[in-house]
Amino acid sequence: MKITHVESHRIHVPPTEPPFHWRDGLSGSPATGDGAVLRIGTDAGVEGVALFARPGAGVMLDDLVDRVFRDELVGQDPLRREWIWHRMWELDRIQELPLPTLGLVDIALWDLAGRLYDQPVWQVLGGYRDKIPAYASTSTFDSTSEFLDVADQCLKLGYRGVKLHAWGDARRDAALCVALREHVGPDVPLMYDGSAGFDLPDAVYLGSALSEADYLWYEEPMREFSVTAYRQLARLVRVPLLVAETSDGSHMNSGDFIAAGAATFGVRTGTTLRGGITGAMRIAHLADAYRLRAEVHGSDIPNHHLCMAIPNTTYYESLVTSTSVRRERHVDAEGLVHAPTSPGIALPAEFGYGATLSPYVERAA
Repeated sequence: MKITHVESHRIHVPPTEPPFHWRDGLSGSPATGDGAVLRIGTDAGVEGVALFARPGAGVMLDDLVDRVFRDELVGQDPLRREWIWHRMWELDRIQELPLPTLGLVDIALWDLAGRLYDQPVWQVLGGYRDKIPAYASTSTFDSTSEFLDVADQCLKLGYRGVKLHAWGDARRDAALCVALREHVGPDVPLMYDGSAGFDLPDAVYLGSALSEADYLWYEEPMREFSVTAYRQLARLVRVPLLVAETSDGSHMNSGDFIAAGAATFGVRTGTTLRGGITGAMRIAHLADAYRLRAEVHGSDIPNHHLCMAIPNTTYYESLVTSTSVRRERHVDAEGLVHAPTSPGIALPAEFGYGATLSPYVERAA
């Protein structure tokens, strides 16, 4: 079996309503629903697709397909995923590929394999579980009272924990985190994500508050350029650190955080920023060797499969962006997410799944 065509298709991804934002200084939902689908086909008639949805995705993927991916992939065996994964990293040395594009080819090839074997990708990966609890991962709201109300709604809807994305002010955020613990009591798992908003002194201040409030983990308080800063933070706070979410290098970079003693809870893994499914699995296995968690980042469909495939992840991350909370469609009334059942990754039809693209998809010029 050989790859015969590699295509980029423009799509419209409906923006989140109502719009949301992260901490001060960071936007949230994009104003336009720009997106693209990478489609890889073969001479055997089986194909695979991967969704790329972020501002500029269409232009970016058109360029990469025309300039890099097509020439590299046509004629290759699509089941040689390891070789192709390594080849993408070789190309990155010169191309400096945008971080979210490094795993796109890999995701499409895993989708192709699942369709070929008529199994969901999580089963092709070996499979570990068929359900996992979900936590509610908030966007940033305007006031402490709104956060507390959202937490109440989430817990009533069955979510098994709550993670805060707050304002990026260490003292105000610390007060919020303590208030939430006092509000929900000692038994609800709570997490905090700093969205890289702090320097080391403020990260220590906030981490000390999280320690006292018994938070399950403390995530990305600083930019992940300095492993040394994270090592210092791990020495100075008791709250466990979850690290290496956005740093380049997949398992190679995650390994440095672990070796430095900075991953006191574990490392982030995921298909979007950690080199696709192959990169995410490498991180999970690396963390497991050190008896650490590999928490899956993001709630897109490939990460849904990933949650079912690895043993050392705790939760499915379900984004909550409105003060009027609705459960994500994958989450049931008990706060559980169940394993996909369709072959491959099962990208929805409106995102280009199947032999015929949706009418909403515009073929790239």
